[in-house]
Amino acid sequence: MIKTTLKIEGMKCKMCEAHVNDMIKQSFDVKKVRSSAKDGETVVVSEKALDAEKLGSQIEELGFKLVSVSSEG
Repeated sequence: MIKTTLKIEGMKCKMCEAHVNDMIKQSFDVKKVRSSAKDGETVVVSEKALDAEKLGSQIEELGFKLVSVSSEG
């Protein structure tokens, strides 16, 4: 399993977290997604590495900014 941490600017509330989580679940094959507006990050667990470029463009479509992507595992 790969744990990917996304630093995202612009999430302000639970609805923001839900929009990001739903988009990731619909667009990528993931096992688990958890977002925190307070921490400005989303943690994704998946079997394969995520396409950072696709993530960035889809996050921007939601009105947020992907600042960084780091993966482990």
